Amino acid sequence: MSLSPATPDGATTGRRGHPAASLAAALLGFFVITLDALVVNVALPAIRTDLGGGMSGLQWVVDGYTLAFAALLLSVGSLSDRIGARRAFGLGLVVFVAASAACGLAAGLPVLVGSRLVQGAGAALMMPTSLALIREAYTDTAKRARAVALWAVGGAVASAAGPVAGGAASLISWRMIFFINLPVGIVALALLAFIARSSSRKVPFDLVGQVTAVVAMAALTFAAIEAGAQGFAAPQVWAAVVLMLMSAAVFVRAQARGAHPMVPLRLLRERTVVISCGAGFAFMAGLYGAVFLFSIYLQQQRGLSALATGLAFVPMTVLSAFINPLSARVAERFGARVPISFGMFLMSAGLVLLAVVPAGLPVWTLALLLLPVGLGGPLAMPTTTALLVNSVRAQHTGTASGIFNTSRQLGGALAVAVFGALIADRGHFIPGLRTSLIIAALATLTAATAALYLRITPTLASGTDATDEQPPAAHAP
Repeated sequence: MSLSPATPDGATTGRRGHPAASLAAALLGFFVITLDALVVNVALPAIRTDLGGGMSGLQWVVDGYTLAFAALLLSVGSLSDRIGARRAFGLGLVVFVAASAACGLAAGLPVLVGSRLVQGAGAALMMPTSLALIREAYTDTAKRARAVALWAVGGAVASAAGPVAGGAASLISWRMIFFINLPVGIVALALLAFIARSSSRKVPFDLVGQVTAVVAMAALTFAAIEAGAQGFAAPQVWAAVVLMLMSAAVFVRAQARGAHPMVPLRLLRERTVVISCGAGFAFMAGLYGAVFLFSIYLQQQRGLSALATGLAFVPMTVLSAFINPLSARVAERFGARVPISFGMFLMSAGLVLLAVVPAGLPVWTLALLLLPVGLGGPLAMPTTTALLVNSVRAQHTGTASGIFNTSRQLGGALAVAVFGALIADRGHFIPGLRTSLIIAALATLTAATAALYLRITPTLASGTDATDEQPPAAHAP
């Protein structure tokens, strides 16, 4: 794609920009965001060997990123509107790259976890603004839709490459998985020079909602992780639970009575929004949970190297990238319920199979059994995303997308927290592994059953919405 100048959307200033530069920067940003959500799992045993720490420390290495990402997604749109999408994306990218360097240079586990939290904050700022850059650069809806499809390829490639890249980089050092982000980030920053400056406007910011959301999510994750390390009766676990409940109560009150709520509660009364967010939560719990569990299992219990472990995920991740585009065709032919319900049922069946097979099964067999887990999500999630954004009013599309992506990331964070607690005791690793997989299977089965009760109109089934010309917001990693 050539860097031919074009006039951006009306949301930008008068300066002309290059649409291809906007697309390339957005794609690279989405690539590193998705990569860092998966690449670290395979390197966890090497991180523990080098920096020490128990299972709870490894859980925070994964969840620090996911938690910050989830908690800040809800309100990052307000910041983007205040300073402009281009500047917000650049700020997020600088934070992300700097935090990646800090992760790679970390001399201890606390520094690594803290850097992962900052990295997740940068990712939260980059994710929605990357799509905003594409919208501003492409005024033609057909060209914009093609650009969004190419943007999504970045995430698909990162998902497929993540485990293998983590394993390969770990052959040199686990620190390389973070240094990979530096050249990619520098290129994306250089591309910003060719992108038109976005306009800004004053928008209200729900400070109480944002703070209480962060505290509630962090307290819930902390309680789950510490319960595995210290036991459910530990005072800090109960203190975290109480803090979570109090923060959640204040959050709900603020959203109900605030003049400019971050999450309008009326959205949560819509069946499609609730079921879609539940499906996103279950999908990430199943996928991230499985990758986390088997990354540790294959190295700690089966003695595989980091690279061999990464290669075991290749069939699942590569095939999932090819299944993703088929979801829309299935929905057009059979209706939206079919790909959503079938995909989640497929995931649930795969998780059950993995939970009941003998522990000494050959690794290649495990790789094949992971296929339903990897294929179910790409079949269900694109249709779920389109259904969600097309079921709400145009002015609520961004908010609904933020709620959906937050629920997804929270599902992944809680899966790592809870499952890590169940496998923390090495003497009970296999029973904990099986219990974790059954929990994930029940979550995906519940989502599959709930999807059967979705209200589908012809407009929603076709994935169009006469009130909004924006392409459906793609889902975060």
